[in-house]
Amino acid sequence: MNFDGFRPQLSQDLPPAHAEAAISSEFDRRTVLLGGALLAAGCATIPWTPPARCPFRVVEHVPIPMRDGISLSARLWIPDVAAKAPAVLECVPYRKRDLYRPLDDLWGATLAARGIAFVRLDVRGSGDSEGVLTDEYSEAELADCEQTIAWIAAQEWCSGAVGMRGLSWGGINTLQVATRRPPALKAIMPMGSCDRRYTDDAHYIGGALGLTNFQWGVLFKKVMAGPPDPAVSGPGWRDQWRARLEAAPPILATWLQHQREDDYWRRGSVFATPGAIDVPAYFVSGWSDTYSEPSLRMFASHRAPAKCMIGPWGHTYPGIAPQGLDWEKEEVRWWRHWLMDEVTGIMDEPRLRMFMPEATASQGGPIPGRWIAENAWPARTHVQRLYLNATGLADHAMRGVDIVHRDRGVVGTTKPEWLDRLPIEQSHDDSMCAAFDAAPLEADIEIAGAPRLTLHVTADQRIAKVFVRLCEVKPDGTSWLVTWGALNLTRRSSIAAPEPLEPGKRYELTLDLRAAAYRFAAGSRVRLAISEGFWPMLWPSPKTPTLTLPTGVSTLSLPVRTHEAAPAPFAVAQTSGASEAPNYAPAAPDTNGRIVLTHPTPAVPYPVAGVGTVLSSTGGQTCEMTSGDPLSCAWRQTSRSTWTRDGWDCAVDVSYELRADAEAFELVETLRATERGEEIFARTYRASIPRDLL
Repeated sequence: MNFDGFRPQLSQDLPPAHAEAAISSEFDRRTVLLGGALLAAGCATIPWTPPARCPFRVVEHVPIPMRDGISLSARLWIPDVAAKAPAVLECVPYRKRDLYRPLDDLWGATLAARGIAFVRLDVRGSGDSEGVLTDEYSEAELADCEQTIAWIAAQEWCSGAVGMRGLSWGGINTLQVATRRPPALKAIMPMGSCDRRYTDDAHYIGGALGLTNFQWGVLFKKVMAGPPDPAVSGPGWRDQWRARLEAAPPILATWLQHQREDDYWRRGSVFATPGAIDVPAYFVSGWSDTYSEPSLRMFASHRAPAKCMIGPWGHTYPGIAPQGLDWEKEEVRWWRHWLMDEVTGIMDEPRLRMFMPEATASQGGPIPGRWIAENAWPARTHVQRLYLNATGLADHAMRGVDIVHRDRGVVGTTKPEWLDRLPIEQSHDDSMCAAFDAAPLEADIEIAGAPRLTLHVTADQRIAKVFVRLCEVKPDGTSWLVTWGALNLTRRSSIAAPEPLEPGKRYELTLDLRAAAYRFAAGSRVRLAISEGFWPMLWPSPKTPTLTLPTGVSTLSLPVRTHEAAPAPFAVAQTSGASEAPNYAPAAPDTNGRIVLTHPTPAVPYPVAGVGTVLSSTGGQTCEMTSGDPLSCAWRQTSRSTWTRDGWDCAVDVSYELRADAEAFELVETLRATERGEEIFARTYRASIPRDLL
């Protein structure tokens, strides 16, 4: 998800013709200095030598026939060697010929030069593949992948062994294809992926409606409606484009009509079929990537051989992330082990590697910390239980007066998004919450796992939420977000079958915060901040509830990990780099109490090397609400993508606006396409959709 308009940031801007040399230079590094110190976490070299680099050929476009007569477009990197090669497939709708080309060039050359073919397939109805695309992870898409795997295995250059990899969409469909057990599929590498579409794939967060559902939906609609390239599709490209535009559904309305976890969301959610994936899997994510939580969960439940890596990066590939890894070495070892039966030592090492941060990425600069190792998840920890007392967090219960809490303003603008932008310093939001602080720590403590809140709570409304943040409060008073959790209380017993609250009734519920690894420094305080709302990440409840929190009975359980005396050897070098500190500020209301958040996306033309196409994406997002008036909430977004080359000049514009009263959402979504500035298609969809305890 969220790759429309994405330009991969490589260490140097090199045309594809020089990519191989750059990759070779990266691969041949043996150690990397980070912050002036050798970062190897006790590194000892694994006795495995990568194979000598080999030549390879690139096939720009190969049509692969499907069962229903359409052809999908693939780009191939094939090792030029005597022996047959295994192959790795990546299938995403992000346009292999232009938008995703730099990444495809990078990984195609990386794998092919080490004896592994790479096949990059455009999802049906996207890029240069025929057909139409109407939703995420359709049955047709999964069947296409299954058929493509069989096609790859049957090629004269292929050994018959196939792997599948991908980030985000590509990782999620990798999981779903693996449940179908195509015979040639021998191993997978899902990165930044999830096993539960309703709660973990940008739609409903803890059973609450997420802004990210609409951010992603706007970009996805442009993916569905983008034109094929005439250089590949030929004279019929306009007819194909018209078919895509006509078929593009009101996807935001579709998603908004499924407000509980029903069969629509369970389709393709592999958590519902444990054990269905029977091939080795390497789960990869980063702590600043919201998909780290399901990655760890899938690793814990995987029944075939598995590894997991969680690093100090966000929603990206680990090889190109700031403070990423020498991922070529790691990935080549994985595929040569499982696709070529080569002894690489990769399965002799700890199964789980995690970065243990000593500061949050939000503070900017290189993230201090070290790599730790485990062989299972949950990690080896002990529980430190803290009680939510009237005086703060303590290791013993102290009954006191109930805390009656009503959010003191609009909480959430220090972390406005579920996925993309990093949160900023949290004091602004903390001041409007029910905040519980522990005493200053006498020594460092480390957590590795999912903090658990057992909460006793009463609400005065039928619909209410809780949003919980765990922060480190430094001695200077700054507050930094470590992890968080959310729950729509009407989904307290079942995500699939919500029930309204009984006002005035006390409920006891358990809320697991997102898994995290973090080192709290001596002298800092652990803070738990509880609010009802968290805007704009979550759509507000119809009325602003008052929550009553009895003190001395609710508990926060921290998974505390003992600092190891000698870190396990880690043979993968970490790259240098640093996260940029976020540069926005908490939102202040105007004189009428109105808060308006804007997030523009300026146009940055992107010439695609080797193709001649110039891409551009622009737009903007606005969220507004008046404090104390949740029915004043409005979300809007516009987004425009263009493709130009010689006489080829196409544009797609998408927008939406969402408002609501106490009973229903009012949604408007639009799609418009132009060629050479002239409108060739326009459609506006309006829907009134009842609120289902949201």
